[in-house]
Amino acid sequence: MNFLDKMKSMAKQNKKTIVLPETSDVRTLKAAEIILAENIADLILIGKQENFSDYNLSTAKFIEQKDDELLNDLSNKFYELRKNKGMTPEKAHEILLNDSLYFSVMLVKDGLADGMVAGAINSTANVLRPSLQILKTAPSAKLVSAIFVMVTPTTQFGYDGTLIFADCAINQNPSALELSEIAKSSAESFRNLIGGEPIVAMLSHSTKGSAKHSDVDKVIEATKLVKDSNPNFLIDGELQLDAAIVDSVAKIKAKDSNVAGKANVLIFPDLDAGNIGYKLVQRFGDAQAFGPITQGIAKPVNDLSRGCSAEDIVGVVAITCVQAQKN
Repeated sequence: MNFLDKMKSMAKQNKKTIVLPETSDVRTLKAAEIILAENIADLILIGKQENFSDYNLSTAKFIEQKDDELLNDLSNKFYELRKNKGMTPEKAHEILLNDSLYFSVMLVKDGLADGMVAGAINSTANVLRPSLQILKTAPSAKLVSAIFVMVTPTTQFGYDGTLIFADCAINQNPSALELSEIAKSSAESFRNLIGGEPIVAMLSHSTKGSAKHSDVDKVIEATKLVKDSNPNFLIDGELQLDAAIVDSVAKIKAKDSNVAGKANVLIFPDLDAGNIGYKLVQRFGDAQAFGPITQGIAKPVNDLSRGCSAEDIVGVVAITCVQAQKN
């Protein structure tokens, strides 16, 4: 069973309700048809049902932002959440009436939905801003970060060709401490979504002292922080990409490492490297890229690449359901 089929199967075992706010986008509507037809999740779509008669969405629940009773209830709750930040009742009402992302995150906060998926027509910043303001970080999390699940046809790498890349969407230039938190969260995401034991490589342009630079020092320190707090954690760094995933290279560059050549979780030193890296693998390596999948938010809200397909949206919705089950 491939990764996407596994996510769909897990989602169906305990169906969750996911809100899709971007109903002006054709890919979202096509994805909604597939999700409902395959019984992956219950869906809330933002908009008026009559506007979508060209699609088979009869089993979805449609909610309009201008529904006065619901809007007033959610606006009051939004105001209470943000009044210490200068929010007024009038402003709360205006935001929820006009911004489908804020409105949808409030549906998640209020328990009317278990998660949200958006980003086909919105930037990552716009998707995450209401999530961080309303849902905030999970009690056990110190940092919100984002992973991509990369499913490659090259099955000798990672876990039968499946790897986690992080952080590829949120943290621009994480400190050593932040990098260590990204590593720990990504390992947990590997366990929850892929299964098996996470083997974490802290990536750099250097392997075991082959280069000297403050950027390398950051990766070394991050690795040490994880090892100090989790002695049994399978993690090593600093490692170059080839040393992390290619056994023959690992035997030359890092022969004493219990991670090198076997890594299935790749932690990039900064956002530039992570974002460029996943897109290179996706485009040149013919890999499927599911994400950005957020980790560390109190309830699951996941972003999409604006270049996503309808099938990508289906995959992220299934993953969001699995995250909601784990919550």
